[in-house]
Amino acid sequence: QVQLVESGGGLVQTGGSLRLSCAASGSTFNVMGWYRQAPGKQREFLAAISRGGITNYADSVKGRFIISRDNAKNTVYLQINSLAPEDTAVYYCNGRASSIATMSSQIGSWGQGTQVTVSS
Repeated sequence: QVQLVESGGGLVQTGGSLRLSCAASGSTFNVMGWYRQAPGKQREFLAAISRGGITNYADSVKGRFIISRDNAKNTVYLQINSLAPEDTAVYYCNGRASSIATMSSQIGSWGQGTQVTVSS
């Protein structure tokens, strides 16, 4: 059974940082990535990384979010810096067999999400 389990969310002050983790089991994904969904908004793509280390970021988070991956642990990480209240959202991990070019499509396997709340 495929499972993606996120951790690392929480309450943080503006300007702070968080590191989210997502541990996968039951499958080795070609690409792993992160999305988020803020209240009242659609889920949006943030970042993705292939098994070979190729990365893809949404323009809105370039330079502030860093995705990394430990293939031996089947885990993907998202370092989020300079947090702002507009980063408040549920952050979801995604794993897929398709290429990193497909991240605009919300396909593949999903974790249950981890809440990030940024206080002003």
